[in-house]
Amino acid sequence: MESKTIALITGASSGIGKELAHIHAENAGDLIIVARSKDKLEKLKRELVDKHHINVIVIAKDLSLPDAPKEIYNEVKKAGIEVDYLINNAGFGGIGKFHERNWEQDLAMINLNVVALTALTRFFLPDMVKRNSGKILNVSSTASLMPGPLQAVYYATKAYVTFFSNAIAEELHDTGVTVTALLPGATETEFGKVSGMDKTSMFKKAASARGVAEDGYNGMLKGKLDVISGLTLTQKMMIATVPLMPKKIILSQIRKMQEVK
Repeated sequence: MESKTIALITGASSGIGKELAHIHAENAGDLIIVARSKDKLEKLKRELVDKHHINVIVIAKDLSLPDAPKEIYNEVKKAGIEVDYLINNAGFGGIGKFHERNWEQDLAMINLNVVALTALTRFFLPDMVKRNSGKILNVSSTASLMPGPLQAVYYATKAYVTFFSNAIAEELHDTGVTVTALLPGATETEFGKVSGMDKTSMFKKAASARGVAEDGYNGMLKGKLDVISGLTLTQKMMIATVPLMPKKIILSQIRKMQEVK
């Protein structure tokens, strides 16, 4: 690859990840795109190369598998590529009572949303610190700001992402490396359909994936700590009142919002 800014984006085959890939390409940056579907990644690669004449490397991996993050890092290192921007976007959710949900699905969710994101950050971050330059964007959710009855594991994984990102951002305060957490509200992506959330009141006014991706990308470039994006005025007001309200009331409200109509 030429000496352009190189971004590695996980979950790049659809939704916010795909939009982030387009935005980076529009900024004349080269890409390493990661997701499970090789076909979708190859299609995206053709689009980006034809339109923007950039370099794109495809890595098809299931990040819920324990060895995948290390394999990705090794592949990138073997190719002699330095990653400037690490964008941990891959993740999924699922609705239902915890004790009734499929355990293998929830375990895969923890492995993808928490373990893979943490591992990729751990593998790529030392190289960035050594160079004293680099940016990490971890895609969390406004779900990280409260507990989520009927999505107990998903909300908890996103709380981990936000607080993990904030903590290491502070650890890196005296370096040239920044870590940004992107906290979208309900967004028009495949996530809503896969998780079943598209049938709930929370997704009635979903934000566009492009708008959320732009907010996240620009926030990452500025080295912001948190970027909250895609909320309606009502949702913004609700988020602002969460710390002030009794927890039982918040839990009851969130449960009602997440019941499938």
